[in-house]
Amino acid sequence: MRLPERFTLTDAILWTIRIGVLTFVVIGSYLTVSQGLYAQSAWGSFITAGIALGSVYALIALGYTLVYGILFMINFAHGEVFMAGAFTAFFAATALNDIGMLESNLFVSIPAILLTAMVTSLIVAVLLERIAYRPLRRAPRLVPLITAIGASLFLQYTFRGLYGARPRSYPTLEILAGDFVILGMSIPRTRAIVIVAAVLLMVALFWLVERTRTGRSMRAVSEDKDVAAMMGINVDRVIVQTFAIGGVLAGAAGILYTLMFNQVSAHMGFLPGIKAFTAAVLGGIGNIAGAALGGLMLGILEAVGPYLLLAGFGVPSPTQLKDVIAFAVLVLVLVFRPNGILGRQEGT
Repeated sequence: MRLPERFTLTDAILWTIRIGVLTFVVIGSYLTVSQGLYAQSAWGSFITAGIALGSVYALIALGYTLVYGILFMINFAHGEVFMAGAFTAFFAATALNDIGMLESNLFVSIPAILLTAMVTSLIVAVLLERIAYRPLRRAPRLVPLITAIGASLFLQYTFRGLYGARPRSYPTLEILAGDFVILGMSIPRTRAIVIVAAVLLMVALFWLVERTRTGRSMRAVSEDKDVAAMMGINVDRVIVQTFAIGGVLAGAAGILYTLMFNQVSAHMGFLPGIKAFTAAVLGGIGNIAGAALGGLMLGILEAVGPYLLLAGFGVPSPTQLKDVIAFAVLVLVLVFRPNGILGRQEGT
């Protein structure tokens, strides 16, 4: 039997990789499930942890996808925008805790901490656009990309110099201890709060983009900046608003992240930022719904994948390989579906 004329060596290699990945997933999953290595409650815990983590990735990924949808550039400094809000809000939380207000007046202290993070991230994002990216708007795409990497390193070491190199821990809140019981499943309160807050923020973003004048302007600029300018839209203002919205979401994501991990540092934004970029690519960068979907999928894959795929092979401490799962997903998506799940080709 002859192969089709269009079936090239590259096609053969790609199909071999597909079959190999599928075989590994099936065998690893079967071995783990058949051996009964984890109880049903453990799987429920893995999934809820993945949804909570994926919700944070989704909020950060929305910042990537908003900027890409407008400027067709990757803002690799967005992870540091996330870090700036979370790290600055640590000092607000500590100050409120020192005066005894953090526990005694949650309805004032929690919004104050959240507002500090969101405003800080907004300011950093807007300054990035104005100082680092606006002068390069007409430059080849490689130039803003290199600038974004430089801005990322600049922000990391600037905040390290301002706030110190050692990690800091947020004050603990007794009200966040314990679990909610939902449908017979125990879910830690922090995870439940993270999921609900992230969903509300994503719904608010969808409403803003689809139902408001600002959202219509953003969509117009993403289609064609020159035509949008001729129609009376202030393109520079829309771009600043896009960076500001991404910064607000990143600041909120920073607080939700600290609810789960309770630690901040000057370098905390790098890995979540890269994973959020992976989520944006997975869902289809430039697509808001795709970024949200990609973040949730990546969080679940990262939380469940190591146990489901590796434990059956006898791999000790499979959770230490969760980053391998995340970046393997990025490579596979770029190889087999570079436009992502909900993405579309440029110019279509």
